[in-house]
Amino acid sequence: MIFETLAILSEEVDAYLGGDTLVIENVTSVDASDDRGTLVSNKVILSLLNIQEESTLKNFPNTSKRGDRMIYKNPIVNLNLFLLFSANRSLYTQSLVDISKVIEFFQGKRIFTQANTVFKREVAPLDKVGDFKFTAELYTPTFEELNFIWGTLGGKQLPSVLYKVSIVEIQQGNIVGESGAISESKGTTGRM
Repeated sequence: MIFETLAILSEEVDAYLGGDTLVIENVTSVDASDDRGTLVSNKVILSLLNIQEESTLKNFPNTSKRGDRMIYKNPIVNLNLFLLFSANRSLYTQSLVDISKVIEFFQGKRIFTQANTVFKREVAPLDKVGDFKFTAELYTPTFEELNFIWGTLGGKQLPSVLYKVSIVEIQQGNIVGESGAISESKGTTGRM
């Protein structure tokens, strides 16, 4: 669901920016001398910076009842995605306008569900996307963290904004166990 989340967000943000402006690519492609460099030239780049497991939702059991049987699955992995929107425009002023528009978009829409989100549902792998819900919130790193981020990326710093997208659920669906459901109890439970 990671790629699907980025694809859904990129479609909506790109439409808000006017279309044919945003690309999903590693921001380090800016300095590439091959086709990747051309792909991100004069564009807004959406890059995945980090993935973090949402530890507060880690210990919920994952069982369901099917008829008179209990189905056991491994717990769902809930993720937070840290997404960097970087404006690599030929004019610095246009980069600032684009970053402002990205912020405007997320100020106007923080919660994304299958009901309120428009995306190309017929295109693979988006054709398999079912129910989803995730939120986007502005994430503001300190100057030190920002310096570390751009230093790690190894490129020049571009006008950018960072968002934390919560909660992307990942579940494979494999059944790890199955048993009969307990429907009644017989006997005593106290001491004699």
